[in-house]
Amino acid sequence: MIKTRSGREQALAEREKLFIEATRQQLCNEGLLGIQMAAIARSCNFATGTLYHHFASKEDLLIAVCTELTATRQEYFRRVAESNLSTRDKMLGFAVAYTLFAQHHPEHFRLEQYVMTEVVWLASSTHRREQLMAATMPIGRMVESVVAEAITNSELESHGKAPLTFSSGQWAMSMGMHTLIHAEGVLDMYALNDPYRMLLRHIQLQLNAMNWQPMVSDPFDDAALDAKIQSLCETLFGDLCSERSCLKLDKPASNA
Repeated sequence: MIKTRSGREQALAEREKLFIEATRQQLCNEGLLGIQMAAIARSCNFATGTLYHHFASKEDLLIAVCTELTATRQEYFRRVAESNLSTRDKMLGFAVAYTLFAQHHPEHFRLEQYVMTEVVWLASSTHRREQLMAATMPIGRMVESVVAEAITNSELESHGKAPLTFSSGQWAMSMGMHTLIHAEGVLDMYALNDPYRMLLRHIQLQLNAMNWQPMVSDPFDDAALDAKIQSLCETLFGDLCSERSCLKLDKPASNA
């Protein structure tokens, strides 16, 4: 039996979406540090207390915004998961998808990084954290399914381990590199001007280390790597790249 919302529940849900959309706009205009609960409530013609009725804290509100925006990131990953690429190319494709997402939606990407920090995560309610984890779960399942497919196709030896064993390293590398890229000035100290290429090269090296077939003969061949990245962009994200821009391998000029 399908449970329908009452008129009051529907009104509360619509008001919550209004607050979330207003917060998204303030994020784009003012940045993370400019988020003010009173200003958000005022922009929606509600009292600040009404906003706190929906979200117990600013941390809860930011996590709710991140949860709402997760569907955008899912779409990038879904294109990879549902493609006809080899499992190895899909793993590299997930990294390309994450990088394109970060470049196309920088506000969302930075918000996602911010809410995962200990100071924000632990200050939020269990309910809001669970909502975000539930929203991101399909992305993890897509990646795990590709690992399972590779094992079934004898393209990867399982060694009796769960699929997450073979994808968590790539996840950590991607998160870590993007964090460094957005920490203005950090990579400049080491003259690392092509961090995205470096990330994708390290993923190829990691896949080789796991003996994931078909092996790449020379992961340090930048021309071959760039050609592979270009092919993945055109195959998976041609329409998105034409609307915005293709994957930039160099470090962003500014993190402002």
